[in-house]
Amino acid sequence: MVSNIFFDLDGTLTDSKEGIENCYHYAFQRLNRVYPAEIKMNDLIGLPLRIAFRKLLRSDDEILIERAVVIFRERFSAVGLFENKVYPGIPEILSSLHQDCYRLYVVTSKMKIYADRIVDHFQLSPWFNGIFGAELEGRFDNKAELIEFILSDRNLAAEETAMIGDRKEDIEAGKINLIRTIGVTYGYGTKEEIIGSAPDYICASPSDIQKTIIRIR
Repeated sequence: MVSNIFFDLDGTLTDSKEGIENCYHYAFQRLNRVYPAEIKMNDLIGLPLRIAFRKLLRSDDEILIERAVVIFRERFSAVGLFENKVYPGIPEILSSLHQDCYRLYVVTSKMKIYADRIVDHFQLSPWFNGIFGAELEGRFDNKAELIEFILSDRNLAAEETAMIGDRKEDIEAGKINLIRTIGVTYGYGTKEEIIGSAPDYICASPSDIQKTIIRIR
């Protein structure tokens, strides 16, 4: 029986593309570099910043990458995190699941301090038992390690837990930890990406999430 639900944030609970895109472009402007237009923003959202900038900058220069991360966070912490919106139906789904005694958690590659502010800003906090994300120095950039930590920290049984996300990394991280996986195709990952990652279930819209969870309970 599934009673613990892990929700990814970007592309699953909220549409954060505008803010993230603006912050990437801001970082490139400050670095006096030309943004690589051939790289699609949807391919970056959900990735840890250091991995995304390594791809964007086509560089393994750790000093340059860390500088880019600092600049990105400079704008994101002040403006970018609020250039965001909750997907229609999500508050109602969270409220209903909470009332049905599911334990809900945010599990994101975004820094925890930002995830806390975003969830609170959109008044979603009352429905979550915990919000987990990456740390400043890069700990938990790997979502599989983050899930492993949460299962241990909160003493949650893997067979009673499901991960919901819009990218293959969400599904792969769930599978590594032997928990159920639910891929959503309304976020930033393509339908082909989600199907290719072979989640246990696929949801085409937020309304499908609650139906799926009830079905597997």
